[in-house]
Amino acid sequence: MYQKIKNKFYLKICAIYVIIVQIFLLVVVIIMNILKDNKALIISILTLSVPAIVEMLLNTLVGISDTVLLSFYVGKDGLAASGYANQIIYMVILVFSSFNVGATAMISRSYGEKNYQKLNEVSCENLILNSVLGLAMMMITFLFSRQFMHIFDTTRTVFDMSISFLNITSFSLLFMFFSFAAGASLRGIGNTMTPMLITGGVNVINIILNILLIRGVGIFPEMGIQGSALATTISRIIGAGAYLLILLNHKGHLRISKAALKLKKEIFMPLWQLSYKAGVEQFLTQFAFFISGIIVSILDTTSEAAFRVLLTIEQVSIMPAIGISIAAATLVGKSLGEKDNKKARFTGYLCFGMGIMWGILIGTFFAVFPNFTARLFTPDAAILSVLVGAMLAVAIDQPIINYIFIVSGALRGAGDTTTVMILTSLRLWIFFLPLTYVFVKYMGMGVKSIWVAEIIG
Repeated sequence: MYQKIKNKFYLKICAIYVIIVQIFLLVVVIIMNILKDNKALIISILTLSVPAIVEMLLNTLVGISDTVLLSFYVGKDGLAASGYANQIIYMVILVFSSFNVGATAMISRSYGEKNYQKLNEVSCENLILNSVLGLAMMMITFLFSRQFMHIFDTTRTVFDMSISFLNITSFSLLFMFFSFAAGASLRGIGNTMTPMLITGGVNVINIILNILLIRGVGIFPEMGIQGSALATTISRIIGAGAYLLILLNHKGHLRISKAALKLKKEIFMPLWQLSYKAGVEQFLTQFAFFISGIIVSILDTTSEAAFRVLLTIEQVSIMPAIGISIAAATLVGKSLGEKDNKKARFTGYLCFGMGIMWGILIGTFFAVFPNFTARLFTPDAAILSVLVGAMLAVAIDQPIINYIFIVSGALRGAGDTTTVMILTSLRLWIFFLPLTYVFVKYMGMGVKSIWVAEIIG
């Protein structure tokens, strides 16, 4: 009975995908005609989005390199320990770094208005807000590291390693938050190149220090997992220092000044109103995916491993959409600041179309070459079997999730964080999570349940 329902369900999904592709291909043809007359705007979008994409790619690659080094030099206990500790760190980062959304929106609009005094006031007050948040998160993470690690069911060895790693990396949070704020300010004036270069430098330093401190090379002591944590912290401090020097000596309109560092209610309150909603949205998003991981744990270990691999595949595939969403936020905000609402709308639509085109391209690749794609991430035959079975759902989701990311970026650039928060919450908590549970628990759809539920949501 269930098998017949599933077969019919999959056939319907395939039919829907064909219809979606046909519609989107029509959109592509229309967009291609539009592009001929808007080359300058396309160049602006790519100029902003490509460095942002490279920056995200660098962060992904350094995470992979850290994993490889810990796995090779410390072993599986160290690898597991850093994974648990980083799960706490990344949760804090993802939730609280979203407070920069309001700053980017306000700075890009001020930049379009040529109101450079307000631009600097927003930037400096956002630096203060992030520094206070970073200091608070640093103290909380350090003081309650043992309580955080008790969330996970680990061996004593892994637990002790996790505490050690978390205690050291917690000191980097203040500097990370400062860097996030500085990067948001630079992106707000259309400068995505500088954050990319700083991130690249920080990642190179991190890799070098990992090699020197984990194993111990020359005058450097062998510190194991503590060496990896110290390398991460030092590299983040250097990154924050680089941002500080740039903002103190910036030759453009954006710079740190004593006058701008004074808190003003008329600046701080709109900044807070825009930003806290993005923080709530990110918290609900991360918690929803945390719950989805718990639902997936109902399945066997192979399916759980496949789920992690699929998340990695999707993380890589949506990088261009995230880069375009950053460009959309900046350019839409700037256009609104210039009082050119027509240009703001057109820029948003153009960014949507570019994201959909990328989604169709990468989604079609996943659908046509599922086995090849899966083998790029794992050689395990059992995991491959699960991955290949889920790739069609992942493929269908690509144009849709790309579109959602970019629309959200454009709306944030327009200062509308409320709509994004509400729609994201409804999508994840009303549709995504309940459907995931039903598909996994009662329909036996396995890992593909996550992406089928996401498509419907």
